[in-house]
Parts: sequence; structure tokens; C-alpha cells
Amino acid sequence: MDKVRMSKESPKIDVTVNEIAERMERLETQLAFQEDTIAELNDLITEQNRELQKLHKHMILMVERVQQLDDDQKDAPIDERPPHY
Repeated sequence: MDKVRMSKESPKIDVTVNEIAERMERLETQLAFQEDTIAELNDLITEQNRELQKLHKHMILMVERVQQLDDDQKDAPIDERPPHY
């Protein structure tokens, strides 16, 4: 088997080409899984952002409705007697 050796100034490292290939394969596999995870997380964030925008629009509508109800209450006479009195 082919061995990779460092220069005399560096510590001796005996690593076969097969070991390097195995490490590379493991790293490439790990990278592929990480890329898939990132893509899934990106899709999830995009979906959550859409949902958040929808909820924000609904909240604005509800605030407007509450303000309208409040305005309607202010326009109504406070202590008006019913017509049968």
C-alpha cells in the first residue's frame, strides 16, 4: 500500500491512501447529510415565514376591527334610556 510520509522536520505520519479515501468518503457523506439538513431547514423557515406573514395580516385586521368597535362604542350615547321609559 502507498504510504504518505511527512518531512523529517514534521512528526511522522503513516497514512495509507485507502485510509485517506475512507476518511474522504465519510466526510463527503457527512457533508451530503448536512446539505440535506440545511435544505430542509431552509424550506421550513420559508414555510414559517409565509405563515407568520399570514398571521400578521390577520392580526392587523383584528386590530382594525377592535378599533372600529371601540369607535362605535364612543359614538353610542352612554346613558340613553330605552324607548319604553
